[in-house]
Amino acid sequence: MAAATRMPSRQLAELSGLAAIVGVVAALGAWVFLEAVHQLQVGLFEDLPDALGYDDGAPVWWPLPIAGIAGLIVAYAIARLPGRGGHSPVGGLSTGATLPAHLPSVVLAGLGTIGFGLVLGPEGPLIAIGGALGLLAMRLLRSDAPPELATLVAACGTFSAMALIFESPVIAAVLMIEASGLGGQRMKLLLVPGLLAAGIGSLVSIGLGSFGGLSDADYAIGTMPLPDFDRPDVIDFLWTVPLAAAVALGTFAIFTLARRVEPVVTPRPFVALPLAGLCVAGLAIAFSEVADKPQSDVLFSGQDQLPGLLSGAATWSLGALALLMVCKGVAWTISLASFRGGPTFPALFLGATAGVMASHLPGFDLTPAVAVGFGAAVVAVLQLPLSAVILALLLTAQSGPGAAPLVIVGVVTAYLTTVALNRTSSEPDDARTAASGDRRE
Repeated sequence: MAAATRMPSRQLAELSGLAAIVGVVAALGAWVFLEAVHQLQVGLFEDLPDALGYDDGAPVWWPLPIAGIAGLIVAYAIARLPGRGGHSPVGGLSTGATLPAHLPSVVLAGLGTIGFGLVLGPEGPLIAIGGALGLLAMRLLRSDAPPELATLVAACGTFSAMALIFESPVIAAVLMIEASGLGGQRMKLLLVPGLLAAGIGSLVSIGLGSFGGLSDADYAIGTMPLPDFDRPDVIDFLWTVPLAAAVALGTFAIFTLARRVEPVVTPRPFVALPLAGLCVAGLAIAFSEVADKPQSDVLFSGQDQLPGLLSGAATWSLGALALLMVCKGVAWTISLASFRGGPTFPALFLGATAGVMASHLPGFDLTPAVAVGFGAAVVAVLQLPLSAVILALLLTAQSGPGAAPLVIVGVVTAYLTTVALNRTSSEPDDARTAASGDRRE
């Protein structure tokens, strides 16, 4: 990459042109995937029950066969296709390159997971789709391009693909830059074509002038319906720190458990994944029967259910919210260990749920509590503080500026808590490794 960082302005302009073309290709591919996910969800959970004569909606047991079939589909993608369905979400959000030959397994595993209602989000497959399509387009446009340039343009495809799931292309660009760990000259080199690709992806979605874009109303996440909040007080800051630490601790526990479950699931996917799907479906059914709330609050990645949760926050009891946290958290743990998808959106939903619960504390309003929950959950999963702050501020933008300082304090608290927990958990492993080496000597 050293040679690339000294790229002349003419070559940078050429790179930006390639990034724009790749941005269109990646955005179209991402839109097709997201629309396929949406149509699958509607078809499986609404249209199919109606076609089979269930006029009052799907029966209580409906998620069980759907989730079982999902397990078989994802198991096939992991065990039989090149690429093993993409990166495992138990390791967080990966920005590693995906080869075009691995794209069928990524798409199949993503559709089988997200389209069939398992608790993972679309951002993981979108990154893989954008990168693979970017690399493929680069090979077709410039077959003689050096590997470093091809990798750079492929990264622009991920910028464009991610722009479709967020209403702001800046969020996609910041997240991808921070997640890839680029800095110095390398970041400057990627920033111009990457931002351009993200803008192109957003343009494909929203349209230009009188020309409409591709509809993203069914899956894009934007500002949440929250009450206005103009100015925090001392009480808000006092509750922010323990709430953010609690969200980080809960997220750490979920990922720790998922990492322990993954080695049990991996060797026998055709047995373990259908059973995992049945467990997730069972949790959704149990929650719905006890709390008298929709099964969809436990199923799916959560971004479609967020507006309903927040606009109807007053209708939730503390008991129902606690049950939702447990059922959704366990379902997320199982999905992380077994299926393929992104970890961010279930974290957002659980962070919002924790915020709604915290709003029952004296002096802590709903808007700052949810905003802190958003930021703390994202940084606990991704360990990307800037992305977490910007995403939380985007989601609460229409509620006024009052939550911004609380979000920053919450993100910093959750980040430091997560770093400390990760360091503590790694120390016993390091000690065991050292002891094993001493015994060999």
